[in-house]
Amino acid sequence: MDKMRMEPVGLAARNIEKLEAIFPHCITEAADQGGGVRKAVNFERLRQILSNDVGDDGESYEFTWVGKKAAIVEANRPIRKTLRPSKEKSLHWENTENIYIEGDNLEVLKLLQESYLESIKMIYIDPPYNTGNDFIYKDNFTALKDEYLKGTGQHNEKGDKLFKNTDSNGRFHSDWCSMIYPRLILSRNLLSPDGVIFISIDDGEVGDLRKICDEVFGGANFLANLVWEKKYTAANDATFFSDNHDHILCYAKDCTKFKIGRFPRTAEMDAAYKNPDNHPKGVWKATPLHAKSGSAESAVFSYTFKNGITFRPPPGTYSRYSADTLKKMDEGGEIWFGKDGNAVPSRKTFLCDLKNRGTVPRTLIPYEVGGHNHEAVDEVRQLLKKNVFNNPKPLKLLDYLMTIANLKEDSIVMDFFSGSATTAHALMRFNEKNRSRCQFILVQLPEICDQGSEARKAGYQTICEIGRARMREAGKTILDETIDVGYRVFELADSNMKDVYYSPHEYSQSLLPMLESNIKEDRSGWDLLFGCLLEWGLPLNRPLKMRETEGCHILEYDNGHLLACFDENIPEKAIKEMAKQRPSKAVFRDSGFGCAPDRINAGQWFQRLSPDTKIKVL
Repeated sequence: MDKMRMEPVGLAARNIEKLEAIFPHCITEAADQGGGVRKAVNFERLRQILSNDVGDDGESYEFTWVGKKAAIVEANRPIRKTLRPSKEKSLHWENTENIYIEGDNLEVLKLLQESYLESIKMIYIDPPYNTGNDFIYKDNFTALKDEYLKGTGQHNEKGDKLFKNTDSNGRFHSDWCSMIYPRLILSRNLLSPDGVIFISIDDGEVGDLRKICDEVFGGANFLANLVWEKKYTAANDATFFSDNHDHILCYAKDCTKFKIGRFPRTAEMDAAYKNPDNHPKGVWKATPLHAKSGSAESAVFSYTFKNGITFRPPPGTYSRYSADTLKKMDEGGEIWFGKDGNAVPSRKTFLCDLKNRGTVPRTLIPYEVGGHNHEAVDEVRQLLKKNVFNNPKPLKLLDYLMTIANLKEDSIVMDFFSGSATTAHALMRFNEKNRSRCQFILVQLPEICDQGSEARKAGYQTICEIGRARMREAGKTILDETIDVGYRVFELADSNMKDVYYSPHEYSQSLLPMLESNIKEDRSGWDLLFGCLLEWGLPLNRPLKMRETEGCHILEYDNGHLLACFDENIPEKAIKEMAKQRPSKAVFRDSGFGCAPDRINAGQWFQRLSPDTKIKVL
């Protein structure tokens, strides 16, 4: 039985494995901090192999800032954290496929790297806009620890200081870039090959964010800068301009694999189509045969139709079609020469050919389509009876983006700056409207609501409490009982395993009882199970069940795909019953076996009754 690590693998270690697969002779061994041996990259040898493509003259096109190197290190830095399930905060705990995580999203993203690698179809985030009053999450990117600790004195509910990025800070833009950069690096790993990410931002940081996204996702995968009209009235007290819009940057994981969603046609669009010549294909609209772009050959192109009229692209334009294509259109009666038969020829575009294609999304999202700020505030107020959250996003906007993302029946949508949980609310409605079963993963730092705020007066201590309340009330508005309106809550926490690093002279008789178990005393079986799922790279939203066998608590994951028992001194009958279920994986606490022979016997029972089961111990 192998021992489980119970800690996430750092991004650097995974990247070294990828390099080893391509350049095995560039991987060597080096001593780690604990005196052991770890894999390392021989950069000099790698440089020699790539010598023709390595830029070493100090000149290259790139976007940089003070603290960028530290931000890269932060993205790769391993952590000793885990996710502890909170059954009492959850709704429909055992069977829901939706996930809500309370904690710093940078650390959460690191924990999810194995379980959700290339699994997320759509990511939407609405990060702090860096207006001079936003909290930059608790990171290690700042140059000096003392500078980091001299924040505003604000804390989260666990006492961690939060850094307030005021516009008087000399690293105002740099700190914001360092905050967003590692999170985007980690989020890209989670996107599916056909996935897409949407990032809301204002004019203040849209330029920097665009450069960062070009670096992280690749400039070729930039799809659009969507402009959302967030207000329907002008702010007449503005100094220069009324700020009526936000930006939403849209990037694909791989634009060659992403297929954009389209919108249904409206009655207004269809009204423009007529059938003045009673064509058998039905109503149509005339469209030009020329375009604004093309080749040199299509610029000087000409074609004479069977009625003797010759088509030539007007100066500065190009023919859309080849001679063969125009001939087929002419023979099929799909060219229009005007009522008198002498007009400039154009193509008949038939509505029947467009019905199933839908309309292409536009880069401008008017408030009639994407909603507006006041509407978003009202949506929260109607559910929670008070105005308890500032600047939420409207449901219409998320629905619009989900359509563009072209979600499949069971796609996963992620929002790791979830705020009031608009994304969860919108996805519930999306599932009801489209008869789909898409799931969400939301992450939110448990920021404390300001003293004297409406949220605090209403009894909400943290933003997470607001988010959970909104999801719960939103679920009540879904009339279709087959829609999953539940959510499984997790809290970011320190590792389930004890820190047992002591110098030899520190060991004493009184310390020995503490070392009998390497698991913290306050951790439940569910805590340990989800720690195992993160290490094995299994999703966190599969069905769960607990049953008793021979006085032991058996935890079932994914209808018996994995069985776990973390009790002490597990009887042989319980082991046999677990083996008879033939799970793919089984996991036990090391101390679950009274002695070494008991552990050997357990392995033999599984070998006899379920030889393909992978068994591990903590």
